Amino acid sequence: MEDLAVMQADAEAGTEVVGVARRRRFSAAYKRRILDEVDRARPGEIGLILRREGIYSSHLTVWRKWRSGVTSKKKTGKEAELVLENKRLEKENAKLKLKLRKAEAMLELQKKAREILGYDDETEESSS
Repeated sequence: MEDLAVMQADAEAGTEVVGVARRRRFSAAYKRRILDEVDRARPGEIGLILRREGIYSSHLTVWRKWRSGVTSKKKTGKEAELVLENKRLEKENAKLKLKLRKAEAMLELQKKAREILGYDDETEESSS
């Protein structure tokens, strides 16, 4: 009886030890097995697999990207440098295109201002 009273008192006092939540980690073999099973599944079975395994569809998305990265050919040092250089040049190209659009817009604005104010090339030449 005393043990029951002590347990109830502890429960009421909130002295229950709660485990710390930890992020789940999945082995590479487990990921491959689930992806293979999902690839073979018929329509409607994927949800059953996800519920059975206690995972989310976002896991499948991330794992598929992981799998395609594992199976693709890795780039050598020179190829990686070329990819980085290409990305840098694409960014620079985009900046220059924006700068060009702004300059063209300014020229267009200047042309319209000349028209509105009535300045013509002929009147400037004759007054000089």
